[in-house]
Amino acid sequence: MMNRIFKICAYGLASVLMLTSCTKEFLNEPQPTDSVTDVVVFSSREGAEALISGMMRVTRGQFEATDTGGLNSLFFARDVKGNDLIQASSWFRFDYAHDNREPFYRRVRFTWEFPYFMINQANTLINGVNASDLAQEDKDYLLAQGHALRAYYYFQLVMEFQHTYSYDPSLPAPPIYTELSLEGKPMTTVQEMYDLILSDLNTAKAMASDYRLDKSYVNINVINGMLANVHLVMENWAEAEAAANAAYEGFVLNADGYDDGFSDMANPEWIWAMPQTLDQSNYYWGAPHSFTDFNTLSYMATHVNRDFVNLFSDSDVRNIFVEGAVGGNEDNWFYYTTNKFVFAFDSDHPIMRTPEFMLVEAEAKARQGKEAEAHDLLFMVQSDRDPNAVRSANTGEDLIEEILVERRKELYAEIGVEWFDAKRLRRGITRTGNHRVSVDLAPDDKRFFLKVPQSEIDANDSIDDSVNANR
Repeated sequence: MMNRIFKICAYGLASVLMLTSCTKEFLNEPQPTDSVTDVVVFSSREGAEALISGMMRVTRGQFEATDTGGLNSLFFARDVKGNDLIQASSWFRFDYAHDNREPFYRRVRFTWEFPYFMINQANTLINGVNASDLAQEDKDYLLAQGHALRAYYYFQLVMEFQHTYSYDPSLPAPPIYTELSLEGKPMTTVQEMYDLILSDLNTAKAMASDYRLDKSYVNINVINGMLANVHLVMENWAEAEAAANAAYEGFVLNADGYDDGFSDMANPEWIWAMPQTLDQSNYYWGAPHSFTDFNTLSYMATHVNRDFVNLFSDSDVRNIFVEGAVGGNEDNWFYYTTNKFVFAFDSDHPIMRTPEFMLVEAEAKARQGKEAEAHDLLFMVQSDRDPNAVRSANTGEDLIEEILVERRKELYAEIGVEWFDAKRLRRGITRTGNHRVSVDLAPDDKRFFLKVPQSEIDANDSIDDSVNANR
């Protein structure tokens, strides 16, 4: 069993001496100057909160490189794999070309090691709190965050390294660790992974409240948002409906804030976010802001497909696209850009927003035959964004398709929603319009998931090269 020794930086970044399930030795700068034992960390609620603060800092920091920064990098790699965005020959260009899944590539290594680092920290939190003498109220508050974050990152792993749940839940999935361990474990199954994810989230939900330090931390709304998306993938429509509704309880739509640059988590729509401050900035690795903003000094590398632009009416507040920012005409891949995101060194990043879960709830209702209620929710979002919106009269698959398009219009470049929906629904992705690289993915295409990294195969005696056979 790993000797749990923590090093805590002045700003609260906690790191464990050894990282479970990968060989990457995570180094934080500035180097920590003090070491404390787990007895000290978990002797008070404040000590354990410092560990959580460190986890949240890693979420938005630069884990490895510009295109492998933190959670936002994982999402943006998904974003550029779709039809709606076009990536220049810059960072994320290999993701855009669907040519970034081999076991020795940085994308594959990061997508494995970053979630496992966060899972390792969550295990440290869960085990430390359970073994502590903290009051039960404090334990519940801390454990809710630990179990939720562990589930959240296992969810990212199972989405990235195997077919979706409905394809075949018996297929191999990444290993499961619920304890700190120096011994690598064998691959598990998709079903076992989802069983753990749901167990963790339901455990977290039973202990959580709406309280948290700020929007970067997990509370009951965030946990319900996690549950909504997991049930969406599993096609548990009633559970997805209920969890989605609970996720945005207490939050509102805010059309007036849609063009504020998506850089301030004080926006009343935002449920969960990654905050930035100038003294802890993510600088230029903060996708999407640092890639989509053509008005400030940034990479200026992300453009918009003309067919996607044409989905928006002139009166839609989300129609903040720019024509010809770098010249050309609408046949050129670089013609359209977006003003959705403003890049600054202190731009916050959204992870969960109210309209996402209103649309999850709408889809779940529609799939259960509650079409009138689905229309109500869909129109609530559409009319908030567009004063000239017309209530949908679609039914059946046409209604579901309209909801899915609305998800793309609302959430593009934020959380990889187009890729997420195509994968979970086994629809494939067909590129149209003025793309720089034409790549089409058939339903259940293997390019929807990554191979197991070679670094894991080399380090883990329970996994060998055969794990990537037929992947």
